[in-house]
Amino acid sequence: MLEHLELFFKSIFIDNMVFAVFLGMCSYLAVSKKVSTAVGLGAAVIFVLGVTVPLNWLLDQYLLKDGALAWLGPEYADYNLGFLSFILFIATIATMVQLVEIVVEKFSPSLYNSLGIFLPLIAVNCAILGGSLFMQAREIETLGLAFNYGISSGIGWFLAILAIAAIREKIRYSNVPAPLRGLGITFIITGLMGIGFQSFGGMLTGDNDPPAEETTTTAENQEQSVIEEEIEEDGDAISFNDALNR
Repeated sequence: MLEHLELFFKSIFIDNMVFAVFLGMCSYLAVSKKVSTAVGLGAAVIFVLGVTVPLNWLLDQYLLKDGALAWLGPEYADYNLGFLSFILFIATIATMVQLVEIVVEKFSPSLYNSLGIFLPLIAVNCAILGGSLFMQAREIETLGLAFNYGISSGIGWFLAILAIAAIREKIRYSNVPAPLRGLGITFIITGLMGIGFQSFGGMLTGDNDPPAEETTTTAENQEQSVIEEEIEEDGDAISFNDALNR
């Protein structure tokens, strides 16, 4: 349970897709002018990441990894299909994006029209592919952790685009210098938000100080060593004086 919580909060705040590795910046900047549009796209990204990361984990574990085909028989244990990772990952992502596009067009035509070309472009959103590739690189052990990582990474991206959309709606009525209006001030705000999110970096590092008992034991051992050295020196001095007296 603790492992799931750590991965959840770390993926949202510390390894945020936008503010830590700057993935998905195209749609992040283009669809963040209104909060309602940002919420729709963010929810779509959460769904796509939550489905594709576990599916790609299964593909990686039982098809792509070195020796993953051992379940077919011992003669297939030496096969390595890792060179197909990008093709299969993107195929899985494109399938899920098509499903999202059909559902959004059916149940929310207004959101479908406001998202425009950026809804089908989720298929080539580097944040979506990055979620699967990071899952593979970090060697996430279980399907549950892979699902957790997909959902939490999507929530992190959702919070990023929701925050910038809310800020952009507010600064629309602010006196921003002319050269910085539009994307200029958006880049500056994104950089400042990235610095703010980096402050969460020490949230899960834990306490690196040694326990008090170990420190006390070490000090006692050092003191005992010094006493033993002094006793040995005193013993040598006594032996030398005895030799002179003889």
